[in-house]
Amino acid sequence: MKIMDIRALRGPNYWSVRRHKLIVMRLDLEELENFPTNTLPGFYERIQQLLPSLYNHRCSEGRPGGFFYRVETGTWMGHVIEHIALEIQTLAGMECGFGRTRGTGEHGIYNVVFAYEEEKAGIYAAQCAVQIAQALIDGTEYPLTATINELKRLHEENRLGPSTAAIVNACHRKGIPAIRLDSDSSVQLGYGARQKRIQATVSSQTSAIAVELAADKDETKRRLHNVNIPVPDGEVIQTENDLQAVLRRLDFPLVVKPLDGNHGRGVTTNIRTVESLFKAFLLAKMHGERVLVEQFAEGHDYRLLVIDYKLCAVARRVPACVVGDGISTIRQLVDKVNQDTRRGDGHVNLLTKIQLDEATINLLSEQHLTIDSVPEDGKEVCLKKTANLSTGGTSIDVTDDVHPEIRAMAERTARTIGLDICGIDLMATDITVPLKKSGAMVIEVNAGPGLRMHTHPTEGKPRDVGKAIADMLFPETAGQSMPGTSMPGRIPIVAITGTNGKTTTTRLTRHLIRQAGYTVGFTTTDGIYIGDAMIEEGDCTGPASALKVLQDPTVDVAVLECARGGMLRAGLAFDQCDVGIITNVAADHLGLRDINSIEDMARVKAIVAESVKPGGYAILNADNAPTYAMRENLSSQIALFSMHPGSDHVVAHYRAGGLVAVYEDGFITLRRGNEQIRVEHIQNIPLAFNGTAPFMIENILAATLAAFCQQIAVSQIAEGLRTFTPSFENTPGRMNFFRFQQHCVLVDYAHNPHGLSALGQYIRQADATYKVGILTGVGDRREEDITELGRVACGLFDEVIIRFDADSRGRDTNQIADLIKQGIWEVDAAKPVQVIPDEMAALTYALKHAQSGAMIVHLSEQIRRSVEIVQEFKELEDKFELQPLLAKA
Repeated sequence: MKIMDIRALRGPNYWSVRRHKLIVMRLDLEELENFPTNTLPGFYERIQQLLPSLYNHRCSEGRPGGFFYRVETGTWMGHVIEHIALEIQTLAGMECGFGRTRGTGEHGIYNVVFAYEEEKAGIYAAQCAVQIAQALIDGTEYPLTATINELKRLHEENRLGPSTAAIVNACHRKGIPAIRLDSDSSVQLGYGARQKRIQATVSSQTSAIAVELAADKDETKRRLHNVNIPVPDGEVIQTENDLQAVLRRLDFPLVVKPLDGNHGRGVTTNIRTVESLFKAFLLAKMHGERVLVEQFAEGHDYRLLVIDYKLCAVARRVPACVVGDGISTIRQLVDKVNQDTRRGDGHVNLLTKIQLDEATINLLSEQHLTIDSVPEDGKEVCLKKTANLSTGGTSIDVTDDVHPEIRAMAERTARTIGLDICGIDLMATDITVPLKKSGAMVIEVNAGPGLRMHTHPTEGKPRDVGKAIADMLFPETAGQSMPGTSMPGRIPIVAITGTNGKTTTTRLTRHLIRQAGYTVGFTTTDGIYIGDAMIEEGDCTGPASALKVLQDPTVDVAVLECARGGMLRAGLAFDQCDVGIITNVAADHLGLRDINSIEDMARVKAIVAESVKPGGYAILNADNAPTYAMRENLSSQIALFSMHPGSDHVVAHYRAGGLVAVYEDGFITLRRGNEQIRVEHIQNIPLAFNGTAPFMIENILAATLAAFCQQIAVSQIAEGLRTFTPSFENTPGRMNFFRFQQHCVLVDYAHNPHGLSALGQYIRQADATYKVGILTGVGDRREEDITELGRVACGLFDEVIIRFDADSRGRDTNQIADLIKQGIWEVDAAKPVQVIPDEMAALTYALKHAQSGAMIVHLSEQIRRSVEIVQEFKELEDKFELQPLLAKA
């Protein structure tokens, strides 16, 4: 077996619109294609022995043991590897249930597709699944435990921590998307101008002043004291000599902590001797220059979580401890406690492993114990002086027990400091009684408080504090100012795909929405734009480019051109769109990435339509059969556009209350039920070329629908249609027309038979006595497609000049030329054809030899340079035309 390629999909994709996180492994079974599992001696027994939990895989049999039945009766190795990859992830704690394996059409080569939780773990699982299968085939040992442990490590290393995950998961439940911004805990929630960002539990709307204040424990105490919130007395010191002065004013027991520390690092509590005080001071100095020494407050340790200035959860924190059994040492007891699957390193798991560090050894010494002592049966041994979860502590939810006076004090504390997400450390003897009677004192106020003690308390009721934060960041009315959406955290997304016409449709849609005053971010084959500024040049139709638009905080509406390659390579960049436009589906890019037919290509393009949200609009070309057929699998609303207003399916759609846009009696017209809206006459729309370019009218219809579905006023749409002028600036490479004194030049991007046929509708009616076409075939297309391009060109041009792209995409240029000639000469064996390999040289030749009345149609890859050359010739002509006039003057 041989792995040919592994890709991680991250959005709606060819294999599943709902399951966004999928690994796609292209696998060559080589000789194993001839050997299903029932022909491999001992394979069935060995896989049962190594992975008995595969019994739970129902497979196509729909029952436990179904997969093993398939193995026993005979299935192919790609299918087996799919299930192994899923199961080893499950054994590592990642629930991944979706998978499928499909042939590519090439002998022995399969796409093995399965779900993942963390991308690096998913890719590793793919590689290991192949190795495991090979070991089972060969009958050799495989280190499964080591693989599971490595998968666990990758999972822990890369997943969000519990606090960040609580917020992200709550946002997902509200329908708010998330984009992870780094490998740590920085996450964007929502898109564009409606986004918020979090770093763990600090949000983009959290006051920086409040965060800085909370980090200064002494100033925090002073501010709270000023408003009569109880805090312990204390002093800030820097040297050991300062301790003597502190002891003259404060009595034992004491607490020592670094002034700007966090997570309980360097904190020592309940200090009762001078010796312990000096040790605690030195420990705190390791974590900060300035040290806070304060009176120890008696009672239980509580964490109060205030969100949006309302108390949401309270946990009593219990320091890490072990209970003796009369046999085990303290070290052994700690090892047993740490075997709890809920415990891990740092803050990733629900609980943290207990570390036998110097502070623990010192505390044991105070109890006349060591780590090798054997506590008597039932004796509890405290291992930490602080109750932080980060040092191995546990938590008990007591939210429902809090007295109203303490609740009010907590909310006042958060407002006094100014923290919208606030963790308050409180010591109190009894939190159920009034404030003074409880002896409650605020010990610390924390920005970025951990949530896991509330979401997953060791005892008591879990609290959905992630939801409280999500509701604070995204109140239900947050999206109502946006066009076409009322969902918080979301901006409208218009996604556009198709074989031809998508770039022009994208640009026109952007222009129409911009008429309403919105800042539009859009992606096209020539770049990424935010408002009027191009921020990146190049082919930007993939998911990485779309993410740059969705991450931009100035973007009100995203209009995204989505090309086939990006969708197959990584999926869509967004989870859903408000409008999805399919311009058409035709024979182009076939034979690439296992897309071998128009039906396959239609399935790719349908990803956009199927990703439209419920209530949104899928806009389909009713005149293109593969596109029109997509309506059968859609759950969104459907709008149709058509050049044939009287066609049966168009009429039936609008009479049933559906929305259509048609070209009718010279007008761009919207219809729904008995309603008819004439948007604008075609003669007033520059992009329509007075009706001589039907394919452009299709683009206009699609864009008009997109704007209308986004609640742009019809008057604004009409104004946009009137003011969008086809030019190199507005539509680079799309019908860029230049008129000379005796001839004209048309520069266009059309590069496939379907696109050239559409352009041909304009070329045929053009007022020209001689038509020259400059074109090439794209090397990675099928031979029949390149030949067909020649046939189409022969019917349009009196002369053909064949040129080549800078990248011939793996095909010999002579073969490209021969295939085009073959197509031309099948139609007209006398058609003049010449080959000028360099694109700019071919254009220059045509311009220099242009006949009077000729039209030169340059089908270009290098649009910008082609236009520059044409403009240089035009300027030269204007110069020579002007010289005689100057002489006469």
